[in-house]
Amino acid sequence: MKAIRIEAFGDSGALEPREVERPEPGSGEVLLEVRAAGINFADVMQRRGEYPGGPQPPFTPGMEAAGVVEEAGDGVDLEAGDRVVGMIGQGGYAEYAVADAGALFPVPEGMGFEEAAGFPVQYLTAHNCLFEWGGLEREAQGASENASGQSPRADGERVLIHAAAGGVGTAAVQLASRAGAEVFGTASTPEKLDLAAELGCDHPINYTETEFAEEVDEITDEGLDLVLDGVGGESFERSVETLAPFGRVVTYGVASGEPGVVETPELFFGNHSVIGYHLGRASQQAPERVFSAVEDLTEGFSSGELGVVVGETFDLEEAADAHAFIENRESSGKVVLIP
Repeated sequence: MKAIRIEAFGDSGALEPREVERPEPGSGEVLLEVRAAGINFADVMQRRGEYPGGPQPPFTPGMEAAGVVEEAGDGVDLEAGDRVVGMIGQGGYAEYAVADAGALFPVPEGMGFEEAAGFPVQYLTAHNCLFEWGGLEREAQGASENASGQSPRADGERVLIHAAAGGVGTAAVQLASRAGAEVFGTASTPEKLDLAAELGCDHPINYTETEFAEEVDEITDEGLDLVLDGVGGESFERSVETLAPFGRVVTYGVASGEPGVVETPELFFGNHSVIGYHLGRASQQAPERVFSAVEDLTEGFSSGELGVVVGETFDLEEAADAHAFIENRESSGKVVLIP
């Protein structure tokens, strides 16, 4: 079968199409015929050798995939022909991949494989960071207290989403808007800002032309209730400065390559919270908390309230081009590989 292999860490050219043996599923596993594999920035970091605890060469990258069950191992309820999607750890950049059956769930009704490949990592991350970890209140929940002890605003909390036109960003904008939040979002081009606005972003901010913290300050003198930051570095540090009393930042990545740093007095004098989130670790440590989002997401997809934004698709053999596309900041929405 065809697969993309990384024999040594490096630039996008390290992604090499190869012929390899088809894997065999073990107990509790399935062999998945991959119809679409989602690309995540974590894949880029693993390829570079910059991902903490990431795989060592040689390996086949790809942590999420959608497809059809080809063969089920012992103790698995799934059957050949079932349409499934999920996080598979690694190996998704291939025609076939082995996956833990417990990490797979049915492709939502009416959803194609390309869209499904953008569902698990992006939407679970967005939903968890907003609700299960970030404590965002849905408008319809009235005056119940949120995770930080506050009563929610009558018109919804104020949320800032960085990289609002990216994979996680497009998911988070839709979810936050659906919950009744006042949504702020950053992006780098007019086209990306237009996309964020179409998805429900009330205040699109071009971070290449203006300082987002100053823009937030001009729009509201109260500050923000919640920020989702996957960028790190100065973005994270400035995000903390935008918080209202009892506001919180959920940090889930360091796309800038620089970790964010904040002085603790800034946190305790503002009664601010910084919350860390990592989907892979959380799935191992608190799977019920992570996957509690699936029912709400499935309902949102089935009703048409939510949708996966597929920005670009590439053939499997074009994996190097797909990574370069992401690294050059050309992508909007989800980038997908098609075997």
